[in-house]
Amino acid sequence: MTVRVRIAPSPTGNLHIGTARTAVFNWLFARHHGGKFILRIEDTDLERSRPEYTENILEGLRWLGLNWDEGPFFQSQRLDLYKQAVEKLLEQGLAYRCYTTSEELEALRESQKAKGEAPRYDNRHRNLTPEQEAAFKAEGRNFVIRFKIEDEREIVWHDLVRGKMSWQGSDLGGDMVIARASEAGVGQPLYNFVVVVDDIDMQITHVIRGEDHIANTAKQILLYEALGAKIPEFAHSPLILNMEGRKLSKRDGVTSISEFKKLGFTSAALVNYMTLLGWSPPDSTQEIFTLETAAKEFSFERVNKAGAKFDWAKLDWLNSQYIHNTPADQLTDLLIPYWEEAGFKFDGGRNRAWLEQLVALIGPSLTRLKDAVEQSQLFFTETVEFSEEASKQLQQEGSAAVLQGILTALDNQPQLQEATAQEIIKQVVKAQNVKKGLVMRSLRAALTGDVHGPDLIQSWLLLNQIGLDRSRLSKAITAGS
Repeated sequence: MTVRVRIAPSPTGNLHIGTARTAVFNWLFARHHGGKFILRIEDTDLERSRPEYTENILEGLRWLGLNWDEGPFFQSQRLDLYKQAVEKLLEQGLAYRCYTTSEELEALRESQKAKGEAPRYDNRHRNLTPEQEAAFKAEGRNFVIRFKIEDEREIVWHDLVRGKMSWQGSDLGGDMVIARASEAGVGQPLYNFVVVVDDIDMQITHVIRGEDHIANTAKQILLYEALGAKIPEFAHSPLILNMEGRKLSKRDGVTSISEFKKLGFTSAALVNYMTLLGWSPPDSTQEIFTLETAAKEFSFERVNKAGAKFDWAKLDWLNSQYIHNTPADQLTDLLIPYWEEAGFKFDGGRNRAWLEQLVALIGPSLTRLKDAVEQSQLFFTETVEFSEEASKQLQQEGSAAVLQGILTALDNQPQLQEATAQEIIKQVVKAQNVKKGLVMRSLRAALTGDVHGPDLIQSWLLLNQIGLDRSRLSKAITAGS
């Protein structure tokens, strides 16, 4: 048997991290077994589905490296297949036309609520006579298609994550609507039904999804049986929770993959972290791995039943590890879009070689890619504003003199090198008989506008290459006078 799994997002919003984590588990399982990973877009909700959300989903999956083998398939283009399946169930007497009005359904719900009963349809139109149907049609009533669910039926399956699962038919809310009303006949098929028809048609062997679908699974198993199909195996992964133990939502901040990308997380770190949300590798000390490495080890025996708490600190740490281990040339490619979005200009000597030197300087201190904007801003502006501490440093006795000494020494240097930069500092210390600390602190304040920052000599060399060190030294001497 060839393993065939699918990810089936709905284009009613951007790619959510919960959906993406489900995609990761499907991809890992497929690759582990040498199977197929199929992409299906569940766009039957025509009112809420948007093409921009579809594109966001496709782009997000590609960015994460979750390449699919078949698809994308769109449910909106498969309506004839669903309608044929509905007709089949009607012909077999496993489904029927229900003419109950919305007012009648509301009255039923209110009655059940008053009695303290769980809401459920009472199956009142399950056995209508032809005469009753004709009477309802004459009244101008539309109908929905309902699938028969017997209350006494027990639905049992073995879940790859949770073991034996059992549901009673009486707990499924009565006969299930599988298609909406339509004056032209069978209308828009609904989620639980089209999912089953698609999975049968695409020969899905394993359905891997979040635990919030467990109740749907019981209903869908009945539909597989009614359509005469082999029932796939099911695996319901734990939900992603916030640190308080509630389901992760927009109230907790960003939740879509495109938002994580915008914040400066690398795709490798994010997909690595999602792999760990609910699954643990055989070597519990291993935390950093590629998708391909994880696929070799992946199994549902190591997927937890309990919800997986989303830990921002852990994600930040993972992201920093990936950034710090990315070669400067590759990291430069990742950072350029953030610099461009910030409006930084690549002119005045800021060529590719210069950018890679800048990346080598700031890379070790980055946690997120977006941090590069703030940390490199002083290299993309003509002047810098002095912080309070920098201003105090520049006003210290001897500060202006040492900066003037450095500026004078620069006049004899066509282009600064690391060795000559160190030599200039040594000469100024000796000539003016001051401590090296005064020279270094004053130089940093003058060049960067602060008393803290990246390596001073490398920063100086970068500023020298684009001709900003002399002008900043001059401004600092004036500020300290």
